Amino acid sequence: MKQTRKKHSPAFKARVALAALQGEHTIVELASRFEVHPSQIHDWKKALVQGAPQLFDHGAGRQEKDQEALTAQLYQQIGQLKVERDVLSRRSGL
Repeated sequence: MKQTRKKHSPAFKARVALAALQGEHTIVELASRFEVHPSQIHDWKKALVQGAPQLFDHGAGRQEKDQEALTAQLYQQIGQLKVERDVLSRRSGL
């Protein structure tokens, strides 16, 4: 009989990883309680610890992404204006 993989929500993964970080229960106990494999708990815990610094990075990464998006949008508008200018110049015969 073929078993399908369970897809856990990010909230569930965070809850399990936080429980593992608290250290009140062993990984095996948590695996039994949440019905997941212990290695999966280790992976989620590792991901939580590695991703935590980005939660507190308020400006640097976000500002760069916003700036890149704005630049791309402005280049698109410039291209559109050039095309419109060319079309209008052809129509007027200049």
